[in-house]
Amino acid sequence: MGDQPLLLIAAGGTGGHMFPAQALAEAMLARGWRVRLSTDARGARYAGGFPEGVEIQRIASATFARGGVLAKALVPFRLLAGVAAAKLRMLFDRPAIMVGFGGYPTIPAMTAAWILRVPRMIHEQNGVLGRVNRIFAPRVDAVACGTWPTDLPEGVRGAHTGNPVRASVMARAGAPYIPPGDYPMQILVIGGSQGARILSDVVPPAIAALPLDMLARLRVAHQARGEDEERVTRFYADHGVNAEVQPFFDDVPRRMTEAQLVISRSGASSVADISAIGRPAILVPYAAAAGDHQTANARGLDEAGAALVVPESALEVEALSGQIATILTEPDCAAAMARAALSQGRPDATERLVEMVEELSGITPKRQSRDDGRKHADERGHETSH
Repeated sequence: MGDQPLLLIAAGGTGGHMFPAQALAEAMLARGWRVRLSTDARGARYAGGFPEGVEIQRIASATFARGGVLAKALVPFRLLAGVAAAKLRMLFDRPAIMVGFGGYPTIPAMTAAWILRVPRMIHEQNGVLGRVNRIFAPRVDAVACGTWPTDLPEGVRGAHTGNPVRASVMARAGAPYIPPGDYPMQILVIGGSQGARILSDVVPPAIAALPLDMLARLRVAHQARGEDEERVTRFYADHGVNAEVQPFFDDVPRRMTEAQLVISRSGASSVADISAIGRPAILVPYAAAAGDHQTANARGLDEAGAALVVPESALEVEALSGQIATILTEPDCAAAMARAALSQGRPDATERLVEMVEELSGITPKRQSRDDGRKHADERGHETSH
């Protein structure tokens, strides 16, 4: 272990929680910290992108939102077991600080850190706090907000950091945009970890209804649920659309960079990626999202003129086809949307979060200059109370 301080990260099993956690892990490893990720078995399946230097700790967790009567009856016992395991591990190897990114797998580690009075903070990606972060917000030392403004509980103060994006996204931040034209074009369709079925139902026929000359120049990359993959692939093939359909793309940053248009849910990480790279988008907020937080997430891109925001209730084949065609036939408008998206990005979000971590832990790398440490002091002070 040596003199390296330990950062404990707790995150749930969706990309919305895991991607910003990964970005922080990458940055802290580079600054000489040890990093441990606490998650459950489901979350560990999403941890493949984390650097090799991150220790993955699987802790028992559970939620009342899933399973039958027996599974729900066992939830308290699974959580207690998870808290006990997390507490024991912290006693033997105490973190300098812990950061929770939300999701029910964070409950055991956050609870153990609270019991042991480990310095702790949470990062909320969405404009509305998730259930777990809402529980812990009054019980942590700081709350970092990815979307601004964020609806916070009474008496809780938040600092706007933005949503950190992975190194693979930052490597393509601000990549030049090729406006649509009389040459091969690409559309990227991404639905997030939940609620992508409506995109699989509506987007393929909307694309198939585009003018034939446009369709001949179009290539589609469509992320669909595993159970929808075969029918979506078959639909595109039957209608002569050049499409690649997969349940998960591990190279979304590259595909987004090459796309003339992105059609997506408005999960916090998707919005952050679109803003960092700078691409026109049609966003369809997930109607069942807690507190309608995906609509809140999309507000910035909508108001900037970077995206068309279409509620699920208004997502219809003919209308969507027209919206796609409009963007792909107006290159100046598409380029303006790309620039507007870029204006909403926070490329220093990871750095802001790192500064909060170091300030709260009291540990700053020796090689960091005093000027660097002050660089965003004014931003750290940008707080509000609710």
